Amino acid sequence: MIVAGVAFVIVSLIPETYAPAILRKRAARKRQETGDDRWWSRYDEKAEFLPLLKVNLSRPFVMTVTEPICIFWDVYIAIVYGILYLCFVAYPIIFSDIRGWSPGITGLAYCGIGIGCLIIIVSEPLIRRMIDSHAPDPETGKPPPEAMVSILCIASVIMPIGQIWFSWTCTPNYHWIVPILAGIPFGAGNAGIFIYASNYLVHSYGIYAASALAGNAVLRSMLGATLPLAGPSMYAKLGPHWAGTLCGLLEVACIPIPFIFYKYGHRIRMKSGLIRRMQEDKMRLERKKRKAQERLEHAAENRAEADAETGAGMETGAAIGEEVDLEKAVRRESR
Repeated sequence: MIVAGVAFVIVSLIPETYAPAILRKRAARKRQETGDDRWWSRYDEKAEFLPLLKVNLSRPFVMTVTEPICIFWDVYIAIVYGILYLCFVAYPIIFSDIRGWSPGITGLAYCGIGIGCLIIIVSEPLIRRMIDSHAPDPETGKPPPEAMVSILCIASVIMPIGQIWFSWTCTPNYHWIVPILAGIPFGAGNAGIFIYASNYLVHSYGIYAASALAGNAVLRSMLGATLPLAGPSMYAKLGPHWAGTLCGLLEVACIPIPFIFYKYGHRIRMKSGLIRRMQEDKMRLERKKRKAQERLEHAAENRAEADAETGAGMETGAAIGEEVDLEKAVRRESR
């Protein structure tokens, strides 16, 4: 409870970073300060509440079944998530029922998975350097979203290795440390997939990232809630070796997904009507910004030329005035 309370306070102090929300608040503040309704944001809500609510609630599910990126990644992450939760059923069966450990000691068996997750988190600077080493996207000047998938290719391979390793070393004829060590690549693969697959969805869908992540969360939560229910029966009928191997083979079957997206992800993104519309909208906004900047620069040049002409006129007037004063002085001396 204490940790949750501290986390809630920290999250509450984080400033808003969502561009549409920032622009809406900025426009509303300008309207309030100036009393001028002409201040507006392109993200201002113009629709009524109920139609808007309907669109926002339906968009995650529509994207899940119509967007190729969401279809493949939602299914993949859901499978990974379900197998991870299945481990919460498998570990007590392996270590408590088969090895005879107490529940408290069985809980320590999860240390391997935890260490694997920590390795990915601690390695973030190195992983980020690997992502940034990719050639930048000509349109954005930043690494393309497929740079994230390079990490997923590695994670998709090491995760089933850890799963199958655990499956065939979990019985008492192997030392207890061997299956626990198998949790390290398994946990690292899980953490890498959850973190960087989410990043890929965010970088691919931009302002629609929340809808993409929402659809992903719904599907993975459904599988994470239902797959563990089959754990006891599956381990009882197939045994610890083949039950775990079945999960590992399912993860192996999903390995082509990140490799395909790493190579052809750009083409797949360009076939998405939603992403194309989002990019076209972004390009229109950039063109408006460039035109506005050009108008400002042109106005600044005109002001500079006008100031220069005014300054030249003043210098000419001063010179003429000096000549007149000189002629008057010469006339006085001649008299």
